[in-house]
Amino acid sequence: MSHYLLNSAAILLSVVLLIPTAVLAVECVAGSFRSGRKLQHREILRPTVAIIVPAHNEELQILDAVRNIQSQMRKGDRLIVVADNCSDLTASLAREADAEVVERFDAGNRGKGYALDAGIRHLAKAPPDVVVVVDADCWLEPGALDELAYMTAATNRPSQSRYLMIAPRNARINLAVSEFAFLLKNRIRLLGLSKLGLPAQLTGSGMAFPWAVLQNAQLANGNLVEDMKLGLDLARAGHAPLFCDAAVVKSTFPYSRDGLRTQASRWDAGRFALTRSLLSALTSAGTFRKRDYLALVIDALVPPLTLQAALLSLALMASAGLAASGALDFPLLICIVNVLIFSMTLIAIWWFHGRTALPLRTVIQIPGYVAGKLKLYPQHILAPVNAQWVRTNRDRPTGV
Repeated sequence: MSHYLLNSAAILLSVVLLIPTAVLAVECVAGSFRSGRKLQHREILRPTVAIIVPAHNEELQILDAVRNIQSQMRKGDRLIVVADNCSDLTASLAREADAEVVERFDAGNRGKGYALDAGIRHLAKAPPDVVVVVDADCWLEPGALDELAYMTAATNRPSQSRYLMIAPRNARINLAVSEFAFLLKNRIRLLGLSKLGLPAQLTGSGMAFPWAVLQNAQLANGNLVEDMKLGLDLARAGHAPLFCDAAVVKSTFPYSRDGLRTQASRWDAGRFALTRSLLSALTSAGTFRKRDYLALVIDALVPPLTLQAALLSLALMASAGLAASGALDFPLLICIVNVLIFSMTLIAIWWFHGRTALPLRTVIQIPGYVAGKLKLYPQHILAPVNAQWVRTNRDRPTGV
């Protein structure tokens, strides 16, 4: 009986791991094809736009962010900086730069979601056609604001820009891998979903919403991955976001080790916390009646690359051990196929899209990076989630 249970468990595990691997591969293959004809949205008038910039102690970044956004604004557009629980000069600097400023002080309810809620309530007296959310540490590439405004108005659905994070030159291996992972997750996979006629995840900065959709959204929460959660909630309500690859928004990774660790820990902890609700959604019949929502739930359940690589490796070793002891070879075969699909997908994406971010000379350092990353996952899974908004340290070290 124990032998039968081991075989059954091995088959189940190998099949379960095949699902996210297949999803990743399909998205990446679809996202690698040349883009088709762009949406013809210039036939409509450019809608009025309000840009909300949620900011917590961003005095070093806020002036650059405000000026960058103002350079793309048109007559009738508004720029609102929500200074959330700030103890620095964020609010006064933004006000001096001619931005509308909403100051919010509530130590018990801190986070980007609460800041966005305050911005929406501020706009409610004179609502715009479209609301765009841009983080204070980001900049818009030329034309990004217009692209988001046109696409959102033409489709009457939320739009997500191509939001990428860039590593400094000659960055350490952890930043190089992170830039590649961001490119894969925030562009290649979203392009793949778009090519397949499916919606996109909201990935953070450069998000645009029709006012009628956003005004009723439940924003006031401290979720650590509030953007992904918002996209899922909107998809469930019938307003699934679309990917706007023509609108490019960029940011840089933190220079300091502490800043990078804080940022990565927050993202990972938020993703693991959200996984429980995603798995619960798969047990609901209602999820399967909403194609767009189901697609985003399945996409969101694809693990981070390092964790997926570790799970596939462990499953391969376990199934090989069972096969050597006389168990079925079927789980081992599935695991081998799994590893091959995963490896070939990453190699192909790296070759066609990632060699600039992750040069060949750095590949030898990747196993050490993966090992260090895996050490952090248990504490992210087991530790209680801190929903407080902690500013990521982006200060440059001396000499950089």
